[in-house]
Amino acid sequence: MATYTPSLSGGSLLLAWQLKDKTVLIIGGGDVASGRIESVLVADARITLIAPRAGLHPLTKQFLDTCARITYHDRVFAGPQDLEGVDMVLTAIDDVEVSRQICALCRERKIPVNVADIPPSCDFYFGSQIRSGPLQIMISTNGRSPKLANIIRKKIEGCIPEHAGEAIEKVGELRSKLKERAPGVGGEVGKRRMRWMVDVCSSWDMDELALLDDNMMARLLDEGWEKNTVPRIQDLGGHNKKAAGVHSVRASSLLLPTALGFVAGIACTAAVLLTRRH
Repeated sequence: MATYTPSLSGGSLLLAWQLKDKTVLIIGGGDVASGRIESVLVADARITLIAPRAGLHPLTKQFLDTCARITYHDRVFAGPQDLEGVDMVLTAIDDVEVSRQICALCRERKIPVNVADIPPSCDFYFGSQIRSGPLQIMISTNGRSPKLANIIRKKIEGCIPEHAGEAIEKVGELRSKLKERAPGVGGEVGKRRMRWMVDVCSSWDMDELALLDDNMMARLLDEGWEKNTVPRIQDLGGHNKKAAGVHSVRASSLLLPTALGFVAGIACTAAVLLTRRH
């Protein structure tokens, strides 16, 4: 019987890059640049934008009018001085030679750089992204086929539960409250917290998790965590027509259902990432 052996080359390391309060230099203000600006703003970074005003995309202009985190210079790239104090550089201009020169300057200074449409001049790639609140999924083709990445994104997007973003927000809040009640890093307490959170995510539907409020979270901790069980949503004062088939079970005996593994994994992983940022 043939054994599948995954390739150990030809890929990229996919990361969630934390840019909060970092300075990102974006060179260019057209269509591609407007998408870069939006992605960087979502990551809570500060932007320095260098581009002649005559070529600005309408969305770029809108960002300039509405976002205080953008410092704008109405001109072309002036040289190494523009790279001072910069944490990342994104170029989206039509001049290939200037783009390569900027890339060389960045690499001399060990500044991560992405040059639109020139994969060899990229230290990292932008993939096709799905975003719902804190939930972010990226499909990357290593710069080979952005169009196929977009097609695949649409297929995956259709499989994500409607309230996934809200559910992750609520699970993140619940996890924070749990850590306040049962503090500590690692050890048996940390392992028990992780097991209980996984049990909650796998026992409740995504729609139910999205309904969690402060009162329900308090009761879930009192009647669930403290008693090592996962109550039904109705037992906590919530109402969901899907809840009829969800029964209270002992946390120590819960198994992660295969059908819910994917969405529960997304919820728990994203909640962990979300709460680690604070």
